[in-house]
Amino acid sequence: MEKVRIQKIIAESGYCSRRKAEELISRGAVTVNGRPCSLGDKADARDVIKIHGETIGAAPAEKRYIMLNKPRGYITTMSDEQGRKIAADLLEGVEERVVPVGRLDRNSEGLLLFTNDGAFANEITHPSKHVSKTYRVTIDGRVSEEQLMRLSTGVELDDGKVTLPCTVDVLVEEPERTVLRIVIKQGLNRQIRRMCTAVGLNVGRLRRVAVGGVKLGMLKPGEWRDLTKEELRILRAAIGKSAKKTERGRR
Repeated sequence: MEKVRIQKIIAESGYCSRRKAEELISRGAVTVNGRPCSLGDKADARDVIKIHGETIGAAPAEKRYIMLNKPRGYITTMSDEQGRKIAADLLEGVEERVVPVGRLDRNSEGLLLFTNDGAFANEITHPSKHVSKTYRVTIDGRVSEEQLMRLSTGVELDDGKVTLPCTVDVLVEEPERTVLRIVIKQGLNRQIRRMCTAVGLNVGRLRRVAVGGVKLGMLKPGEWRDLTKEELRILRAAIGKSAKKTERGRR
């Protein structure tokens, strides 16, 4: 029986994404047959894998792909020691163990995907895939042409990282506020807010309205629904296009 990497087994079980599984392994939270494992270790169906003492089962028979309109005030982790509201708790009636695909910070709102398909979640969030994410960003006051240019060409963040070029369009321009549409193909932590801070802008409201061509639409805050077959096709096409570009670049 062929052995595969433990983080892949965990991801395919629907417990979490592959990257999250790697973090859990690095922290010593994962055991195989009662012994802590390391990154690079492999296992097969005969081995017993546990995370924090909980046994990981086989890959789920039914895959779920869900979109939630996350309201403000909810966090995207699956548990919280501080007792804050968790976005996954809004998925009433979903019996499968699904996990968020990527993040939306507590004060941000909008489209958040959930799934129990670990491989799919990993592909959507992997940095090499560059799956686009579209945000409607309300800025306090006016935005200058220079600030727009800096946002679109890339800015240095507070940790020294420089963002990739992105698309920035002005949707509304008023004396008290400016509404921007920003499309990025990165997944840095709190990226939009940090980009705006870097150029001297204050974000009043941040709402994600699309991921990889799949739009939030008229889904109300706090509501969820399963993705359609067409939406899944669009997301998988976005992943595939990115993979082809990467392959051409290698050649």
